[in-house]
Amino acid sequence: MRAYSVCLAALALVASASPVLAQDAEVAFNVAASSDYVFRGFSQTSEDPALSGGIDLTSGSFYFGAWASNVDFGDETDAEIDFYGGYRTEAGGYALDFGVVSYIYFDDADGSDYDYVEMKAAASRAIGPATFGAVVFYSPDFFGVDDEAVYVEGNAAFTPADKWTVSGALGHQWLDVSNDYLTWNLGVAYALTDNLVLDARYHDTDVDDVAIADGRVVGTVKLLF
Repeated sequence: MRAYSVCLAALALVASASPVLAQDAEVAFNVAASSDYVFRGFSQTSEDPALSGGIDLTSGSFYFGAWASNVDFGDETDAEIDFYGGYRTEAGGYALDFGVVSYIYFDDADGSDYDYVEMKAAASRAIGPATFGAVVFYSPDFFGVDDEAVYVEGNAAFTPADKWTVSGALGHQWLDVSNDYLTWNLGVAYALTDNLVLDARYHDTDVDDVAIADGRVVGTVKLLF
């Protein structure tokens, strides 16, 4: 419970921080319940359910936010909180996003070296009811035993009808100690209301003999406000 309290306090701090930014910022919150927390093809909760929540502040082209979830790595680590910020712009018909993400884990064992930072560069373009995008993440000191790491992903989303969105992604994770791998997901989301979204998504990787990287369907209920 201590980690959850810390996460909630951190989210509250983000909401009240930076009076200058808050003067003209747009603020959005989200909470979600999922049957599993899957990150780049790997379950972060030992295939158990996850509860998460986040806050996003946007001021002009700049954004900042925080997001937290329970995790289970088979040790004492029980929560993750991410802080992120960046700059969004447009050029030549493409939406561009440059940012930094910091991943922090609570109650992790000494020497686990779980905490890390990634830099992000993304581009996307809308063509009719579809949006196509690509993103690259780079970390000089990645999660656990890995140091330098690069993740590249191509993604797409399509809106075939009102309230329905079909989306998917294909990514490759390069690691300097652990084995590189491919990951992909495909799913469909339905907006019950402007604030309540249901998502069903299949995740998989090309990793063999690792249960938390096996293919799985994840269901999520997300509330936006």
